[in-house]
Amino acid sequence: MPQTVHTEKHFTSGKVVRDIVIGMSDGLTVPFALAAGLSGAAISSFIVVTAGLAEIAAGAIAMGLGGYLAAKSDSEHYESERSREEMEVKTVPEIESKEVIDIFESYEITPHESDSLVKALQKNPKAWIDFMMRFELGLEMPEPKRARNSALTIGLSYIGGGLIPLFPYMIFGTPSTALNVSVGITLFTLFVFGFVKGKFTGAKPLRSALQTTLIGGVAAAAAFLIARAIA
Repeated sequence: MPQTVHTEKHFTSGKVVRDIVIGMSDGLTVPFALAAGLSGAAISSFIVVTAGLAEIAAGAIAMGLGGYLAAKSDSEHYESERSREEMEVKTVPEIESKEVIDIFESYEITPHESDSLVKALQKNPKAWIDFMMRFELGLEMPEPKRARNSALTIGLSYIGGGLIPLFPYMIFGTPSTALNVSVGITLFTLFVFGFVKGKFTGAKPLRSALQTTLIGGVAAAAAFLIARAIA
């Protein structure tokens, strides 16, 4: 009897999606709020677009830099903890062995059952250190280009998100008309973005779409009211 090949499908790009969500959501709300606030100040669409593009450029750089520094900090933290584990494996192996046993016990594996596993790790220091990093400290080795990729992903996502609410102002000469179109496009984009995000992450797409639209809409509305009050 032929056997069906079991294929496991797991989503492994969570960090990339997180960066896209951070950049896209901010890009959709902040430039929208700025453009909407300026629309109520009897300012031409040209000035709104100019100010919006300047904000998008500054925001993309700031957000990208923030992503770079955050990823760089994670990498430095990992290297620091790994160096400490390497030293402990060399200087106090008996304590580290006890910690391995304790980890296995948390999975209801008795010391007798884990004894052979502990001895196997002792013969392979690198694997031992990898084990401690993952199961004792909960740290995964960062990707070598994670900081650069995070900065680019967040920055480009911010630009992509920021141009969407600004696009109507590039077409319509009347700011009030452009604002109405911008509101519709921004909410629609938030809905589609949330739906696609749900598809990729395994969440219910419709629920993710409504949640993203609601949260993004509230954030955009709050930012708009603040900008309008100041303008």
